[in-house]
Amino acid sequence: MRVLPDERAPPKENVGTPLPESKSEQPPVIRRADAVAFALVALLVISVVAVLYVAKAFFLPVVTAFVVGTMLSPAAGYLERRRIPRALSAVLIVSAVCAGLAFALGLISSPLMQWSTRLPELGSRLKDKLHVFDRPLALWHQLESMVGGSDTFGTAPFQMPKLDWVQPTLEFLSPTFTEFLLFLATLVLFIASWRDLRRALILTFSEHASRLRTLRILNEIEEHLGAYLLTVTMINLGVGVATGLICALTGMPSPAGLGALAATLNFVPIIGPVAMFVILILVGVVAMPTLGAGLMAPLAFAGVTFLEGHFVTPTIIGRRLELNALAVFVAIAFWTWLWGPMGAFLSSPLLIVGLILKEHLMPEDSPQLPED
Repeated sequence: MRVLPDERAPPKENVGTPLPESKSEQPPVIRRADAVAFALVALLVISVVAVLYVAKAFFLPVVTAFVVGTMLSPAAGYLERRRIPRALSAVLIVSAVCAGLAFALGLISSPLMQWSTRLPELGSRLKDKLHVFDRPLALWHQLESMVGGSDTFGTAPFQMPKLDWVQPTLEFLSPTFTEFLLFLATLVLFIASWRDLRRALILTFSEHASRLRTLRILNEIEEHLGAYLLTVTMINLGVGVATGLICALTGMPSPAGLGALAATLNFVPIIGPVAMFVILILVGVVAMPTLGAGLMAPLAFAGVTFLEGHFVTPTIIGRRLELNALAVFVAIAFWTWLWGPMGAFLSSPLLIVGLILKEHLMPEDSPQLPED
């Protein structure tokens, strides 16, 4: 069978450009298996997050007990080396922590209860202090009317905000009694049986290399979380003492309670200092005779937290664990959305655990991206 000349090959302009022979010049190809694996991992992550969100009443106290128990395990080991039984050490440690929390809560709640009985008086004093902004607001309303904006806000009388948000806020911040009991029971049992749990987890693997890697991971997690808790506690106590001294020197009411509140809120990165700054502004504006005197304590507290956040904490913790600021912020936002204020407290320890797992399970000799 003969082939006509015009049927042997299509015109040259219709022939596609061949792929380059060099592998480095070929375009990246996404395999179907990679896409399926990525989709399965994404579905797994979404499922885990959904379960953690729906079952918050169970997972939050249990995970908190695991994290706090790992932080307190070095103290239990220290007492055990002093010939104190592990179970008794767990009870003593948890009792000491609860006593410290109760003491701080007493310092905070005493002025809070006292102020709650004077809400009408404090509201009228705050309303009188806000008259200093009448002239700037009048200028703003004039500018707004000149550009054709609505002046309904200017004609409306000033009203104090309602307190309908107090009860939902307290319900959001405070855990239920059942969750607290679950946390305490899990914490005591976890500290008492941590050594047996470690041994069982290590012996789960059959290969010697896997057992050794698991042992190193557990030791490093325990060491870093224990050091993190001790260091952060000492730093926050220093911030609380400094805040109490600032409030006492500037004439703020209940300096001990405000100092204890500052130390407690400082356990929550970023959110805690901001909340304490706002609280100091509100207390200063209401309690002090002038706005200038009321802003002295908040500004001094801002200076203390700036020094603590940019110099003290990075110098002490930064050498031990390098935490990226963006990663810390995203972790705080995610865990706060998922589990509320306790999630914000757990964000940094969980981030530390994730970094340790990454270092051991994805070592640096694994394939890396080329440098720019």
